[in-house]
Amino acid sequence: MDSAFLQTSQFIASTTKATTMATKTRLCSCSSSSTSRPLSVFSRVSQSTHLVPARSRAILRRNLCLASNADTLVSGSRKEDRNSSSSSHNVKKSEDFGDLKTWMHSKGLPPCKVVLKEKPSHDEKHRPIHYVAASEDLQAGDIAFSVPNSLVVTLERILGNETIAELLTTNKLSELACLALYLMYEKKQGKKSFWYPFIRELDRQRGRGQLAVESPLLWSEAEMAYLTGSPTKAEVKERDEGIKREYNELDTVWFMAGSLFKQYPYDIPTEAFPFEIFKQAFVAVQSCVVHLQKVSLARRFALVLLGPPLLAYKSNCKAMLTAVEDAVQLVVDRPYKAGEPIVIWCGPQPNSKLLINYGFVDEDNPYDRLVVEASLNTEDPQFQDKRMVAQRNGKLTVQTFHVYAGKEREAISDMLPYMRLGYVSDTSEMQSVISSQGPICPVSPCMERAVLEQISDYFTSRLSRYPTTLSEDETLLADFNIDPKKRVATQLVKLEKKILHACLDAILELINRLPDDTVSPCPAPYAPLLK
Repeated sequence: MDSAFLQTSQFIASTTKATTMATKTRLCSCSSSSTSRPLSVFSRVSQSTHLVPARSRAILRRNLCLASNADTLVSGSRKEDRNSSSSSHNVKKSEDFGDLKTWMHSKGLPPCKVVLKEKPSHDEKHRPIHYVAASEDLQAGDIAFSVPNSLVVTLERILGNETIAELLTTNKLSELACLALYLMYEKKQGKKSFWYPFIRELDRQRGRGQLAVESPLLWSEAEMAYLTGSPTKAEVKERDEGIKREYNELDTVWFMAGSLFKQYPYDIPTEAFPFEIFKQAFVAVQSCVVHLQKVSLARRFALVLLGPPLLAYKSNCKAMLTAVEDAVQLVVDRPYKAGEPIVIWCGPQPNSKLLINYGFVDEDNPYDRLVVEASLNTEDPQFQDKRMVAQRNGKLTVQTFHVYAGKEREAISDMLPYMRLGYVSDTSEMQSVISSQGPICPVSPCMERAVLEQISDYFTSRLSRYPTTLSEDETLLADFNIDPKKRVATQLVKLEKKILHACLDAILELINRLPDDTVSPCPAPYAPLLK
């Protein structure tokens, strides 16, 4: 690498001059609220910052990360976002290489039965959102479009080596991180990049979901407060930390991916792209990546140019993007009238994942659920025997229970045998449990009440963590002018509370069935732990 640098003195001189001029335009006061301004998801740093002296480079990177002026990071200007009217949009079309679909046809997309339309964003600072709609009446089973593999981005295509692709994604980096890094490098080429029209479309969408809302990964601290009480808030923090870990491993990918290394030999990823820019790119890729089935590992995560975010997700839809020979096609699962937006299945994801991944919540999501973690008490003298019984019945010492919306009673019934096992304290009773073949523990009515009341207290405690009640959430959602992020967050916590209330109703019903002589619960020195 040292010899390579010595052979590029002319390149260094010209780049340093350009960098010095760029640095002058970036000097600004640092602002803790910098991330609240919407940024282009594939914003790039065009200069080679690692060629600047160490002290100057540190100052430059700090200002890049904390700059309060979006123009220093966004490809295009803030004016572009403000001009959301159709007239200004038409002015921009020539710069955008025309309609994305028209460009795709020029690059091999065969005739199809869809058209690109647009709807306004909830935020007037953002441009309208594009979406795929039927260009004619469709029937279930019709092929809406078939995108050739030449217009599909996969790791196999990026790295040119399936073995390297599998090596990278089975060690320290996810497919999302690799795809994001590739598109960030592609954006450095500007209009010279083959993928320029697609990247421009991703920048236009800004990782926004169906409600024009970004993933909570891009929310400010004040906006994250909307999720207070929800376990989703901790999930967002955990995902953010995971993205940081992947960012710190980007240089490994760059060195191992020969195609990227040769194309950008002086642009070390962590020097060329600040973390905040990488995270925006990661979130944008996360919102539109497709999981293809029955393909090699290097092709399973794909960016399909007519797929999401142009296609909307729906939990109760069964249509999926499918790999067929040399293309990825969409067969619709329902009839559509010309002009109607086309939807596809987003997989069996709960609303918490839909919000984090795509920025929306589905009120009719049959896969929506909450997680309850129960664990046997390790201080229990009979812990080993109980672990054996739990394993024999397909459970673990730390067991996760999924409480699905509309199936709360089933979830409680599934939890009860495990909880009863934890309450057994008498040695002779434990031997009886060990000798039995089923999951039912012989418990007294008073112990059953103790088990039910512990579960009830647990769900009551979870409800108390929310700053608003269910009725207050309904009032908030009735306000048409509510902030879009607050709306989608309120939708999420409202649905979570409905599940918790349904669990409490199911438990109360079981308690009411107990005999009247069970008023005083039995003691449980080693009751299972719930969290």
